This record gives sequence, C-alpha cells and structure tokens, in this order.
Amino acid sequence: MASIITITHRTEYTYDRPVILNPHRLMLRPRDGHDLWVDDAFLTIRPKATLRWYFDTFGNSVAEASFQDATDVLLIESQLLLRRYATDRLLRADTSHICPFPFVYTDDDMRDLYPFLGLQNPLDQAVLDDWLEDKFNQRGSDAVTFLRGLSDTVHMNLRYSARDEMGTQTAAETIASGIGTCRDFAFLFMEAARRFGFAARFVTGYLDDRPQGQASAIGGGATHAWADVFVPNEGWIEFDPTNRITAGSALIRVATTRTPSQASPISGSFQGLDAICLGLAVSVDVHEDLNRA
Repeated sequence: MASIITITHRTEYTYDRPVILNPHRLMLRPRDGHDLWVDDAFLTIRPKATLRWYFDTFGNSVAEASFQDATDVLLIESQLLLRRYATDRLLRADTSHICPFPFVYTDDDMRDLYPFLGLQNPLDQAVLDDWLEDKFNQRGSDAVTFLRGLSDTVHMNLRYSARDEMGTQTAAETIASGIGTCRDFAFLFMEAARRFGFAARFVTGYLDDRPQGQASAIGGGATHAWADVFVPNEGWIEFDPTNRITAGSALIRVATTRTPSQASPISGSFQGLDAICLGLAVSVDVHEDLNRA
C-alpha cells in the first residue's frame, strides 16, 4: 500500500536593500520511480520568475528561475504531493542478502559506475584508512550487512551538530573534528564505502520519521542528506548514517549526485552595490495524509 505524503519546503532570503537576482537553480522536484510517484507539485516564487526545466547529467529534475524585478526578499516555496511505495524489505530479519563481500562488479557495471568509485579527495586516504582500521570493527560477510556496519560506525563515533553555513566537510575534516551534519556524515560514509570498492553517490531529500516511529530522528524540519551504494544483484541501496536507517520508507529522495556540491536544493546569486543578505530562513514540513492513503 502506498503512503500519501505532502511536503512543504519554504525558503526565504532577505536583503538590506533591493537587489537584482541572477538566475537560481532549483532541485526541489523528485523524479518518478517505481517506489515514488509525484502526484502533484507546485512552486511559489516571489518576485515573479520565469522557469526553464531540464534534466541534469544524473537525470535529476532541475528548474532554472530567471527574474526581472528588483527585490529585497526572495521567497521560494515548494509543495509536493507524493505517493511512496517503499517496502523496508532490507530491515526484515528474515531477508537473505545475495551479494557476498568482497565482491567484483561486472565489466559493464564498472564502466557505468566509474565516476562513483574513486575518492573525491584522494589526499584524505591515509586519514580515512587509519580511522576505519581503528573504528570499523564489525564487518559482515555479505555486502549489505557490511555496509550497514559501516553506516553504524559513522553514527556511533561522531557527534551530530547542525551547521547553517553552506558546504560539506571533507572526510578528513569530519574525522578530525568528530562533529558533523547529516551531509558530512553522508559524505564520510560515501568516501569510506568507496575505499572498499563500492560505488557510492550523494542523496538529498527529506526525512519522514513517522513510518519508523522514530520521534527523535535527526533531520526533520529541514532538508536531509544520505548516501546511495550500488550492490550487485541488489541495486542502489540507501544508507543514512545520521539515523542508522537502511533503505527505509522514511527517506524521501529528491536528487542523487556524485558530489554533495552538485545537490544543493537552491543555488544562485544577486547583484547590488554594497548589498548584503541579511538572513536565510528554511522550514520543511513532512506530513503523511492518512485519509488519502
């Protein structure tokens, strides 16, 4: 049975004086799949904008917003009505996983997955390897159990802390500080998985903790980030080290990319003599509509 989910994602920028807005890139609409259907999607933008839609190199749906009028406020509100068909099959105790670890990708898979295999920051390798040798002790004999243990290692050995500044820490920076956001945890997990030969990519989206009954889950009320790993004969599987979730219906993806910087929900700039951005306010509401399920 499908879950009917409504999501309202509101972003508001304020400036100290009227500015000219350069084109903004919006990644706010999920692409339909067998596990996620978009029944409806609305974008409210003030000041008025002209939208040009296209797919990026990863197949994500992207809108470019172009503006005419000067303004001291930019409001972007995305409203989604989604149909979620996740089964949480990997969470069941009776599930038998068919990919052993170690494993070998086929030649075709290697060709297709090549961009997702190597470290984004090769200079982090020594720090990452030392940390994995010290912290990653529970290593399963099949690929999914192995990756679940890796996700748990990130979760249990680092402290979560929200950070308003844009950008993602490198794996070495997160290890050194012992602190990170969901995007830092996701990226560290990706780099670690790549060291063991897995293809991994970055996922941005939303977290609905109600299907799992986790009232204390981290990531609600804002956009969330996790990782995808390609496992032979299993496909792309989602791992959220921030909340120790594996392939759960609580994860509602919007976009998948090779690097965190490619997955920003909203990016753009402005022009104005000595103008500054006074503030940014973001709110996300994820609501399951039980009356429509």
